[in-house]
Amino acid sequence: MRLKSFTAKNTKEAMQMVREELGEDAIIVATHEEKNAVGGRQVQITAAIERDNFYPDDHQDEPNEDWMYADDDNETMVIEEVTETLLRHTVPENVLEQIVSCASVLGIDEPRLALLAAVENLFRFNPLPSEGAEKPFMMIGPPGAGKTLAVAKVAARSAINGANVAVITTDTQRAGGVEQLSAFTNLMDIDLKVAKTPLELKEALLQTRSHDQVIIDTSGTNPFDNQSIKALAQLIGAVDVEPVLILPANMHAEEAGETAEIFANLGAIRFIPTRVDVSRRLGSLLAAAYQGGLSFADVSGTAKVADGLSHLTSKRLTQLLMPKADGVKMKKANIKD
Repeated sequence: MRLKSFTAKNTKEAMQMVREELGEDAIIVATHEEKNAVGGRQVQITAAIERDNFYPDDHQDEPNEDWMYADDDNETMVIEEVTETLLRHTVPENVLEQIVSCASVLGIDEPRLALLAAVENLFRFNPLPSEGAEKPFMMIGPPGAGKTLAVAKVAARSAINGANVAVITTDTQRAGGVEQLSAFTNLMDIDLKVAKTPLELKEALLQTRSHDQVIIDTSGTNPFDNQSIKALAQLIGAVDVEPVLILPANMHAEEAGETAEIFANLGAIRFIPTRVDVSRRLGSLLAAAYQGGLSFADVSGTAKVADGLSHLTSKRLTQLLMPKADGVKMKKANIKD
């Protein structure tokens, strides 16, 4: 089988694209809503077609022959291991079904490679830039998610790469919040500003226009409290920023999905999982990306500020889900890091 994803503003248009390019014999593997680049919603459909039918006239773009395809006897074992892995990580049923369906259609004869290929086809990976950025990043998320530490890590990485970085904190209610960031920014010689209101945030951003990158810390927001959400929405709406969701990996998977969807409605299009080093069940990562329609950005798996973030790729995510994947030659699956 050969997979291809189609994205459109609604299901009808996406299905039309599938029929036009793959024909009536195409099999729908997965479909879900996701965030687009401007914060709206769009539909992504992943469809499959027999490889012999996919390139009837021109074979120059045919996939690499290093793909390893399963025979019928091995396919059941592969799907069972992928399913067991997802169940062990408490992946919600609707997400599990999409991943297993995709892995089954691909027919790859190694479980980790099958999971890797399914992850790459179903999820998006969009890391934060390591140097400058057109818009300031505003770190948002529930209380205790690790936003302040994530701010420090993003700022440190950019500063180490030579960018002129500024940090703004609006987290003025939490005891020690400003002091925590101040200790770090003083050490790194990074400009730190404090903004208590949306108006003060506007003024602080005007003062940091010459910086290559600006990172904004916010107070923890209860996603299920209307007043908290309203206050954060007012803060986001007052300035031209990209909200980035910070979410701990050790959340209940279904709750992570609900939380991600709420913050996505505030404008988040990608997220950074934290605490992956102390989490043994990572279904929350897949649930958040799927239900919130979010892209994976970076991953935080250590309390260290320097080198505390790394890009979260399909290969890295698969290694987190199946740690033994380190011994598999991922290049055989024609997957890019």
